[in-house]
Amino acid sequence: MDVNAAVAAAAAIAGLCTGVIAVLAFRWSEREQKRPTRTSLRPERGAPLPAGVDTVLSVLSSSAVVLDESDSVVKASSAAYALGLVRGGRLAVEPMLNMARDTRRDGEIRQVELDLPRRGTGRGEALAVSARVAPLGSRLVLLLVEDLTEARRIEAVRRDFVANVSHELKTPVGALSLLSEAVMDASDDPEAVERFAGRMQIEATRLTNLVQELIDLSRVQNDDPLEDAEPVRVDELVAEAVDRCRQQAAHKQITMASGGASGLFVWGNRGQLAAALGNLVENAVNYSPVRTRVGIAARRMAAPGGDLIEIAVTDQGFGIPEKDRERVFERFYRVDPARSRATGGTGLGLAIVKHVAASHGGEVTVWSSEGQGSTFTLRLPESGVVRGRTTGGPLISDGESVDDDGPYENDTFEPFPAPEALP
Repeated sequence: MDVNAAVAAAAAIAGLCTGVIAVLAFRWSEREQKRPTRTSLRPERGAPLPAGVDTVLSVLSSSAVVLDESDSVVKASSAAYALGLVRGGRLAVEPMLNMARDTRRDGEIRQVELDLPRRGTGRGEALAVSARVAPLGSRLVLLLVEDLTEARRIEAVRRDFVANVSHELKTPVGALSLLSEAVMDASDDPEAVERFAGRMQIEATRLTNLVQELIDLSRVQNDDPLEDAEPVRVDELVAEAVDRCRQQAAHKQITMASGGASGLFVWGNRGQLAAALGNLVENAVNYSPVRTRVGIAARRMAAPGGDLIEIAVTDQGFGIPEKDRERVFERFYRVDPARSRATGGTGLGLAIVKHVAASHGGEVTVWSSEGQGSTFTLRLPESGVVRGRTTGGPLISDGESVDDDGPYENDTFEPFPAPEALP
């Protein structure tokens, strides 16, 4: 009997303890639910948000902060924390806080653009933001902040582009105007007229090339090349690029040779791919000394996301200084402006190649050594139509040959020898 009583007493005590623990756990859970977080911030201090405001703020793309009459944060979006607007439950940007106080006092809507220090960087970079403050009810103030940094960057790029285009167009147009006056003044001198007319043709060709490349650049930036994508044979692209530059190469006695693997296909817009490879080959010819070589080689390269096709264009030009290699794909950037004027270059060819490669899911890279030449490598996803691999002919004519890999930047290879006159 005593044993049964003891067991019953122990069970009662255990049940009582379980009940106490359950009550404490329930109370603790309620406290945790009421604790402020980054998305559902501080508890309301006698100034609840008007009905529906919370839902509206949650779908806004702007950073939103709601302040009460004591300048405490009632509600703030996670984006406001990411920008560093709210810290410790207070608005951390003094100019915005002053705007909120003025709006609370007179009820007027205010807007201002500010540059804020970027959090986590010590390089002095700034965030460009637009802040708008408006009253929300009788005691609350709503602050909306829009990040304008990317828009400012795009606007700067557009402004620079317009300035560069204006400058590039002004040069040939001005030259044509002066040459036309010279022709009129030398109307009684046939030799002078012929000389000036030849110069006018050169400037007109330069102007035509510039306008055409601007059109091409606009097209590759705005169009989706994969809408009209098809399997494109690499051999045909190489042959078309060689034919495009055959006359210039013959004029400079430059030997052009193609090789590497044959029977390869890439997936994309044939016109854009032909223009990109043509620009690479044309640059190689234009910037190579007379009686040198230009080679074009293709191969298949294994990659985690699928095989890539690499097309390398190697020249024996003057090479690109190391400080300029990262910028050669910028629009209107020229390593040597004087040499570009002599060759008729516009500074847009490599920018077009970069955009075409990126829009096709590929990339373009450059290897260069001053005095030895450069190799531009265009990497594009393989079409997958033809998987067989056939070794092509030699890369260099006149008995010189290379293996299938060709002269690629990431492989062990010997670049073309320094420019020298061919026998």
